[in-house]
Amino acid sequence: MLYFCTTMVKLPEEFISTTRRTMGDERFERYMQSFEEEPPVSIRLNPRKVESGQWSVEGGEPVPWCSHGYYLKQRPQFTMDPLLHAGCYYVQEAASMFLDEVLRQFSIFHFQFSIDLCAAPGGKSTLLRSALPEDCMLTSNEPNAKRCQVLAENVEKWGYDNHIVTNNYPHDFVKARQRYDLILCDVPCSGEGMFRKDAATISEWSPAQVEKCWRLQREIVSDAWQCLNDGGIIIYSTCTFNTRENEENVRWFMEHLGAEVVPVNGVKPEWNITGSLLEGFTEPVYRFIPGITRSEGLFMCVMRKSSSLSTESLDSLTPNPSPSGEGSEYTQGRNGHKNKRKKKDVNSEILKVITPLSSRRGVGGEAFGGEATAELTYQQALQYLRHEALVLPPETPRGELTVTFMGQALGRVKNIGPRANNLYPKEWRIKTTHTPDNYEPVIIKH
Repeated sequence: MLYFCTTMVKLPEEFISTTRRTMGDERFERYMQSFEEEPPVSIRLNPRKVESGQWSVEGGEPVPWCSHGYYLKQRPQFTMDPLLHAGCYYVQEAASMFLDEVLRQFSIFHFQFSIDLCAAPGGKSTLLRSALPEDCMLTSNEPNAKRCQVLAENVEKWGYDNHIVTNNYPHDFVKARQRYDLILCDVPCSGEGMFRKDAATISEWSPAQVEKCWRLQREIVSDAWQCLNDGGIIIYSTCTFNTRENEENVRWFMEHLGAEVVPVNGVKPEWNITGSLLEGFTEPVYRFIPGITRSEGLFMCVMRKSSSLSTESLDSLTPNPSPSGEGSEYTQGRNGHKNKRKKKDVNSEILKVITPLSSRRGVGGEAFGGEATAELTYQQALQYLRHEALVLPPETPRGELTVTFMGQALGRVKNIGPRANNLYPKEWRIKTTHTPDNYEPVIIKH
């Protein structure tokens, strides 16, 4: 038995034996000890809204591999912080921020078109958007329609131009003949790296799930490879430990797609990032293990397309034959939550695009331009985020205007005098009626 915070849980015996064999006794024991510790809490600032020197993170400690990432001393009530809803920061697991260090390795100003292929809920997409050149078009795609709405909300609140959201399957982009310079494949996986943080992932794990995931991952990357320009980069990541979904897949990409694994320079020993755990595989890969690295579990590898296979040869490649013979499925969700559609049923003539609507909703920080604004108190900001009507000071201009908190745009209202009608999207509203007695900001404006 192991302790997961205050809840006693038992890890699957097959997971224990396999993971011990993969990590070795010393690493595995350190990993097991991490279950007796509180998982770290970290956020990443939005540099477009929170300028360096003007804002600081209360009690924060920098995440060493991310220029805008910070560890917090404890987990606050993020839902009750208006600045989170304004897109000033994103709550993100520290290992996922390693993407920032990866991007520093490349002349990203040559990237004109980029895509995050499995993007919900939007952590890595918003990091990409902050790091990439402003004139680079970034597509954030999510196959699951419900999760895609969450993605669109987070993208819209982040507030950048040249960022669109799509709701398609990876093979749809092949059919549409889309091409990209950078593709992020943060693929659905068996979720072993999240066991400490999310106990529900433990009950969902099984050897059969691992088998299903590594096949799906090869299929997704094979589709992505056809959309990658020559010389382009694929960043492959999972939140799992086993080599089937990690090193063995990377080796398959090298052998069957011609992928060239690219090292990430500048990784420091004190970060305690683990390399390959597959015997005989020496390519540079990056594994984050709780108890060793200050994070949850993550695996990441960078691959370059130095030469291209013909479309015909890739179409004839069958990396993941379904054991049932029924054809392949795309599933979405960290742990393979089902969202089925067979390839033969995909209609790829037109990609489904969900364009962020910042200019209409008054979020994003610059959407209101020269329009009038009204600054809200903390209590008023929570009222607004609950989609309640507001009463603004008598001198407030009539008509549509943007409401702000600590100078950051939350959205729009229509002020008619006795009250201001709330135009905040209903689907985004805070559902809790609790109002904290004191506001303890996560980030502070000087």
